[in-house]
Amino acid sequence: MTKTKEIDNSLGPSLFARDKNGLLKTVEYKFNDHGAVNWRAMIKEEHLFPNKGWFESRGKDMPKSAEGLEDYQLLIKLSGIKELARLRGFSNVSYYAEKCEQDHVAVTCTISWIPNYETCDEGVVFSDMANATLNNTSSFATKFLETIACNRAFVRCVRNFLNVHIVGDDEIDKSNLGPMKQTATASMGISPTEILKNQCAQALQCADFDCFKDKLRHFWEKEIYQNIEAKKWEKYEDIPAKEARILLKLIKSL
Repeated sequence: MTKTKEIDNSLGPSLFARDKNGLLKTVEYKFNDHGAVNWRAMIKEEHLFPNKGWFESRGKDMPKSAEGLEDYQLLIKLSGIKELARLRGFSNVSYYAEKCEQDHVAVTCTISWIPNYETCDEGVVFSDMANATLNNTSSFATKFLETIACNRAFVRCVRNFLNVHIVGDDEIDKSNLGPMKQTATASMGISPTEILKNQCAQALQCADFDCFKDKLRHFWEKEIYQNIEAKKWEKYEDIPAKEARILLKLIKSL
């Protein structure tokens, strides 16, 4: 009688086993001075690469690797964000389309993080929003705005919850206005207010005017921009052209 070979499937589950602190038993974590996990230090070099746009905009040579670069000079791949989420541990990921139009999709990503010692053994739910428009995507991405918006929202949700300050590659505006599109845009006579609205969506991730008003309150508190008339603004069209230009310059500097 032939003896049946015993199958051992313990390897897979063992790699997902966590200790009483909610940390994977097979992973060596790095910690900050105050005891929390240093999630930035947990990102492997293979998931990082130089931010080409940062160096080109400053006339600097493009480095061949990410070694030695500051966080603001780097980009992180989606694979790196997924790896961080796996290391931290989550039980659910959901998406909600805040806006879904032919040229503009805004999505909120909500992640239910499993308990660990950092959250006093309590589960935490965290959300963040991102958008994808015809103005901040390019090439084939313009045909998949929903997917791009979901990826961007996921990246922002993970990054902001884990206090990682490297921008995700999916968050970068890869649009490239060609001569034809630029000419068409100019011929339409777009006002400074309309340009401001687009810039707020792209640079500030504001899907609506309420979000922009929150940014204005922040600017006031930080004494970056203070205009007593701003409290009367209920929509972008209420902003005078002169103030729109000032705000555009401010957003660009930020």
